[in-house]
Amino acid sequence: MTLSQQSIEQLAEHLENAELQAHEVVKITEAHPDMDWDDAYAIQAAILSRKLARGKRVVGLKAGLTSRGKMKQMGVETPVFGWLVDYFSVPDGGEIETARLIHPKVEPEIVFVTKRALKGPGCHIGAVLAATDFVMPGIEIIDSRYKDFKFDLKSVIADNCSSSRFVLGGQAAPVAGLDLRTLGVVLEKNGEPVAIGAGAAVLGHPAAAIAALANHLGARGEEIPAGTMILSGGVTEAVSVAAGDDVSLRIQSLGSVSTRFV
Repeated sequence: MTLSQQSIEQLAEHLENAELQAHEVVKITEAHPDMDWDDAYAIQAAILSRKLARGKRVVGLKAGLTSRGKMKQMGVETPVFGWLVDYFSVPDGGEIETARLIHPKVEPEIVFVTKRALKGPGCHIGAVLAATDFVMPGIEIIDSRYKDFKFDLKSVIADNCSSSRFVLGGQAAPVAGLDLRTLGVVLEKNGEPVAIGAGAAVLGHPAAAIAALANHLGARGEEIPAGTMILSGGVTEAVSVAAGDDVSLRIQSLGSVSTRFV
C-alpha cells in the first residue's frame, strides 16, 4: 500500500459523499497516481465501514467488468469485486428515483445464492456449482461517481465498482439441469430489446466469476459465506437509462424481472 490511513479515510468520505449527494468527482488516481490495488480495496472497505457504522447491512456481493462487452466498453481487462448494502435493493417492479443517482446504467445479471461457504485459493467452477443453492435473474443499476463515467480500474474499485441499486426477481432455479453458459438473456428498455447475450459472456461461464471472487477473498483470508447473494457480472454492455424508462430482463429458464425509473 502507498496511501496513509488518513488518506484512505479521506478518499472514502469523498467518494461516499459523491454517492449520497449524487454528484460527479474526478477519478481519484489523478491526485494519487501511485495508489495500488490494495489501496483501492482499502478505500472500498472504508466506505463500507462508514455505512455499517450508520446501521446499514451487507446483503450481497458482486463481480464487475466480467463480460467481454463490459471490458471493451470500459477499456479494462480484469474483473473487479464489491459489496451490496440493504438500501441498494429495489423490489421487482419497483421504482428507482433518478434524482438520487448521477448517470445510471443497467445491466443483466445471473444471480447466485450459495448454500455452502466458498473459499479460495483454488476455487473453481465445479466447487461453485456444488455450493450454489439456486440462481435467478437480476438487474444491476451501476452509477459511477466519476465524471462522464470515465475511470481507471483502481478508481472504480475504490468506488465500490459503481454499485448503486439492484433488482431481483423471476424464478429461483437449482443449477442441476441448467447449462448456465447457454442461457439466453434479453434486456429491454421501454418494450424494445436493447441488449442480447448468453451466460457464457461472463468469463466463459458465470460460475467462473463467483470462483474468481472466492479466490480474491481467499487471498485476504476471507470467504463467501453460505447464504450469500452474488451478482455474477453484466452479461452485456451497460445501457443508459433516464426518468420515464421501463426496464425488463428475461433470462431463459429463469423468468423475468423489471423496474421503472422515475
